[in-house]
Amino acid sequence: MNYWLLKTEPTSYSIEDLQKEKKTTWTGVRNYQARNFLRDMKKGDKVFVYHSSCEIPGLFGVGEVVTDALPDPTAFDKKDSHFEPKSTKENPIWFAPTISFGKKFSEPLTLFQIKADAELKNMMVAQQGSRLSVMPVEKEHFQKIMKTLG
Repeated sequence: MNYWLLKTEPTSYSIEDLQKEKKTTWTGVRNYQARNFLRDMKKGDKVFVYHSSCEIPGLFGVGEVVTDALPDPTAFDKKDSHFEPKSTKENPIWFAPTISFGKKFSEPLTLFQIKADAELKNMMVAQQGSRLSVMPVEKEHFQKIMKTLG
């Protein structure tokens, strides 16, 4: 099992949206390194939902990968803002796993708290210049956060 962090702007898609919908396909990511991480996700992997570009960025909930990544359907939809004419069903470029809701944290674990914690400050999300929307999380970090936030 692997562990991941998925960044989202809460005005676009929040942990509350995932909670309401129960599951979603994580579409629209258009960065090659982030795409590779999405492509590596497997059913059963755990994910943190991280709100970015907001007043208090941080971890707001947890979920699970319920399907391995499949070709991102938005890449084939000419009406979608994420349409990619070079991506074909025979040779897809972009991928998207399906994520299910697990739990919304009663209080978020803020980026400030992550950076201030000696055991968490080395998380990729806490590193200067780390702007990827999808990134791996070390097992030890995942376990500490879950123990802290319950």
